[in-house]
Amino acid sequence: MDLMNQGSLRERKKARTRASIREHALRLFRDHGYDDTTVEQIAAAAEVSPSTFFRYFPTKEDVVLRDDFDDRILEAFARQPPSLTPVAAVRAALRDAIATFTPVEWEEFHQAAALSVTVPEIRARQLDELSRTIDVLADALAKRIGRPADDLKVRTYVGAVFGVMISVLTPDAFTGAANIGEQTFRRMDEALALLEEGLPL
Repeated sequence: MDLMNQGSLRERKKARTRASIREHALRLFRDHGYDDTTVEQIAAAAEVSPSTFFRYFPTKEDVVLRDDFDDRILEAFARQPPSLTPVAAVRAALRDAIATFTPVEWEEFHQAAALSVTVPEIRARQLDELSRTIDVLADALAKRIGRPADDLKVRTYVGAVFGVMISVLTPDAFTGAANIGEQTFRRMDEALALLEEGLPL
C-alpha cells in the first residue's frame, strides 16, 4: 500500500471514530440529558478511551458544536469554478454540502442545533466556534483570490458573509417542523443573494 492510500485509510478511520463518538454523545444527551451525561460515558459507549475523546473534541461542548459540516462546505467551496464570485461560490458550496446530508445526519443536526440553543454551556462556546469558523473560511477565501488570510478586505468580506447568514437565524430556527433546517438554509441562500446584489432595499 502506497503512502497516499495509507494516509487516506488513516483519515477515513479518524472520520469514522469522530462520527461514532458524536453519534453516541448525541444519543446519550437525548436519553439522559446533557448535564447528566459524562465524557466517560460517551467514551465507553463509543468504545474509546476518554483521552481519545479529547483528541477529537477538546470539550464536551465541542462534541455538539463541531461536526464535519464545515469540512464539507470547504471542500465544496474549493471545487467551485474561478468564474464565480466569492459569494456565489459560498452559496454553491452551501447547496452542495447540504445535498450530502442523510436523514440520520439531518436528525443529528437538528438535535445539536436544539442543544446549542437550550444548554448555556454550549451557547457560551458558540462565539469561540464562530471565530474559528470565520478564520477557516478566511483562509479558504484568501487562497481562492491569492491574498493573505489576514488581509483586511478578506476578513471584512468573510465577516459580511457570516453576518448575513446569522441574520436569518432565530432561537427556534432549527426546532419544530421536520424540514425547518432546509427552510433555514434556503433563507440563508436568499440572504446571500441579497448580499451579492449589494443589499438593495
